[in-house]
Amino acid sequence: MLCIITASQGVGTHRRHPQEDATMTKTWVRPVLLGLMLSGSLSATALAQNADKEIKDIVVTAQRRSENVQNVNIAVTALSGDTLTEKRVTRAIDLQTAAPGLTISRSGVTDSFNIRGIGLASGSPQVTNGVATYIDGVFQPPIVSNGQFYDMAGAEVLRGPQGTLSGANSTGGAVYLTTQRPQLGKLGGYVAANYGNYNNVGINGALNLPVGEKLAIRASGLFNQHDAWFKDTGPANNQPERLAEVDGRIQALYKSNGFQANLKVEATQRKTGGFALQPINTLLATNPYVAGRTNAPWTVNFDTATSNFERAFATVLEMKYEFAGGLTLRSLTAYQNKRLAAVSDTDATAVSGRNALAGGNNVRERVYSQEINIISPDTGKFKYVIGGYFQRNKVDLRNWNWSFNRTTNVGGYTTLPHPNTSKLLLGTFAQGTYQLTDKLSVDAGLRYSRFTVNGFNAVYSAAAGSTIDMIIGDPPVGATVLAPQTGHESDGRATGKLALNYKPDADNLVYAFVARGYKNGGINPPTGTFAPETVMDYEAGWKSTLFNRHLRTQIGAFYMKYNNFQMDVTNPVTGQNGVVNLANSEIKGFEASFQAKVDALSLDGGLSYVDSSLSGFTLINKWLVPAAFNGFPQCNGSNSARCYPDYASASMTTNGGSNLYSPKWTWNLSAAYRIQASEDVTITPRIGYAYVGSQWAYPTYQASTDLIAARGLWQGSITLDKGTWKAEVYGTNLANKFYVAGQSGRNELYGAPREYGVRVSKKF
Repeated sequence: MLCIITASQGVGTHRRHPQEDATMTKTWVRPVLLGLMLSGSLSATALAQNADKEIKDIVVTAQRRSENVQNVNIAVTALSGDTLTEKRVTRAIDLQTAAPGLTISRSGVTDSFNIRGIGLASGSPQVTNGVATYIDGVFQPPIVSNGQFYDMAGAEVLRGPQGTLSGANSTGGAVYLTTQRPQLGKLGGYVAANYGNYNNVGINGALNLPVGEKLAIRASGLFNQHDAWFKDTGPANNQPERLAEVDGRIQALYKSNGFQANLKVEATQRKTGGFALQPINTLLATNPYVAGRTNAPWTVNFDTATSNFERAFATVLEMKYEFAGGLTLRSLTAYQNKRLAAVSDTDATAVSGRNALAGGNNVRERVYSQEINIISPDTGKFKYVIGGYFQRNKVDLRNWNWSFNRTTNVGGYTTLPHPNTSKLLLGTFAQGTYQLTDKLSVDAGLRYSRFTVNGFNAVYSAAAGSTIDMIIGDPPVGATVLAPQTGHESDGRATGKLALNYKPDADNLVYAFVARGYKNGGINPPTGTFAPETVMDYEAGWKSTLFNRHLRTQIGAFYMKYNNFQMDVTNPVTGQNGVVNLANSEIKGFEASFQAKVDALSLDGGLSYVDSSLSGFTLINKWLVPAAFNGFPQCNGSNSARCYPDYASASMTTNGGSNLYSPKWTWNLSAAYRIQASEDVTITPRIGYAYVGSQWAYPTYQASTDLIAARGLWQGSITLDKGTWKAEVYGTNLANKFYVAGQSGRNELYGAPREYGVRVSKKF
């Protein structure tokens, strides 16, 4: 779906019942639909009269070849690197303001990507997310994934299962991010600096250096920092959401005859003051720590230290050889090493008379991947891509929980979840397009994936008097085993796509397809497993370019039927996250977007409606488990102080409901007007708004605790452009709305406050 949009996400300050969301639909969607119709009807004549102000083509590469987004039979939102900057899409979490149907919820050490309600928010290393994220074609683990964008070539958000080319990790969709590559024979680059409120200071830039005729090197880097967004009134005096990040990237491109190789090495480091959490505002009997809520915007009250430290190293080598006839052989080899160490105040309060609770997450994930492609020439009636894929993930967790009674000065480390996980994913695939006539073509794709996972280690009970050095050992010094984290599971499935494409002329594409997606199963240590999830997706769409390339639209409808839908729940044996399979899930809806240019005025917008339905299932209701036992395993007759004796009493069966993180309505609108101030100076004001409807965060469907209210924020900017110089005044969350952006356990997390500042850039 072509949808190049601006605005920031937000959540209202109160919890809205679904009936209120229906009211919001009537209040907001009708004006949006009217605006879409009016913009089309009012601009028709004007567009035809301004043939020199047409919309530029956008190229996507998710199908292993460069293609005009309007000619691809996928619901995709594509944004160029310049558009990402102009629209203030500065991080992956901002993409939800530009892509209808995409929601990204904060959950602590990771962000939960969901497309059309599919993604599965989980902190468990055993669980595979249904939305795969790729940077320069390389699959990304969920940790250390929200760094600031810089020196970007573009972003693509693909909606719906991508079971042929993206593989087993994409039953909901895929996100492709692409950085700028070196350019042969060109000396140049850019530098950009910004300063804003919260002492936000940043600088990033790139230098492209030619070395002879066949080699070029591109070096780029980023530094960014800002002060804490929240004030901590507790004794720990933390700096929640403070940020300091550094990123460095160097690439070398070599081309000779038909051969080219691009090597990228990148290192990232991010430090924050921890996450701003507060207990979800519910009954004291359900969560006694709610008494410690500050109930004041941008204010928390912690009694333990909080921090977050992320590091990542990645190296990627892409090699291509194009034979004389245009056939291309491609290899993509990558290694990533990501580390995260976070400490959170798990009760998110400093309640007098109650234990201080803290938790630590120490995660290391290493990913080795290799892809081989054979890509046909772009000419001829038959085009194809054949490939093979290998990916191995090694995940090591060294987590801990800590409890301390400040009255008696007694406490220490309690449970120590230390799971180790090894995953192997293999795949082979082929996709081809055959031109039946000048106007009609057929696509067919097939992939077979094979997945294996092995779990090791255990959840331990810490020895009395343990130190941090003792508990992070393997095994922890003096600790006893509460629950093994061992297990094994292996599965495989065939997936694919069959599509018909009809192009009555060069400016229109009508398509329909059926596709099958697959997400691997896994283990619920110590003895359980869960089955793979599969989906059948039926879609039809129409992409058009109208009024002499001044208006582009995309309209699509979809129906998805899931089998063995995976739902994240509490595993009572270990107290950790696990997965159950639901009997079925259905998701249906439609999406529409447009981009228009009327002389100096640019307009764009997008709209998505998603109706989801889950079957009922049995789960542990976290609100029936005392907060002090959160994350503790089921007692087995001993260690009663380090386990919970009665998970059975917290069991419940739901009657089903909407899928989690699946708002019915998302939409966004933006406008920009280019003013020619002088021969070489333009001034462009921009304004944008994005809306995401209310969404459930937990399947007990209790509006008071589990419903994240609808979100909607404004943003704007004014840009002065003088050739190679640009200066911009910007603002996000202009109304400074305090809003919930996600949940983690019994706590909620919040979005960014109003940010404003100045950005200056120079190209050379």
